[in-house]
Amino acid sequence: MPITLVNPEGLPKVDLYRQVSVATGSRLVFIAGQVSLDADGRHVGDGDFAAQAEQCYLNVGTALAEVGATFADVVKLTVYVVDWTPEKMPLFAEGVARAAAKLGVTPIAPLTGIGVAALAEPGLLLEVEATAVLD
Repeated sequence: MPITLVNPEGLPKVDLYRQVSVATGSRLVFIAGQVSLDADGRHVGDGDFAAQAEQCYLNVGTALAEVGATFADVVKLTVYVVDWTPEKMPLFAEGVARAAAKLGVTPIAPLTGIGVAALAEPGLLLEVEATAVLD
């Protein structure tokens, strides 16, 4: 694998992701921010944060598969959340866990969460973008 994920001593251990990834592959893959729209462009999980998180991760998985990659190749995730509050973290974790179970993966690449005022369309609660490295 061209990626090693690490939780360095001296940094907090986070169950949802690792703090550092080291990539040694040669092909970079940049996945545009994925929102909770299905293949037909319909909203999934209106008002349901966990359902939208699940769909975002499933969409990232679909994009990765198209280029021969999986979550094992992801070196960095960025999550944009509308009106972030700490109470949303368990719902986010629930949605990610459901997507991971469906995909048969453990998406633990370093993750940055960013609170935003709004996304491109009303009703979208979060957006997930990914960077992957392939041999």
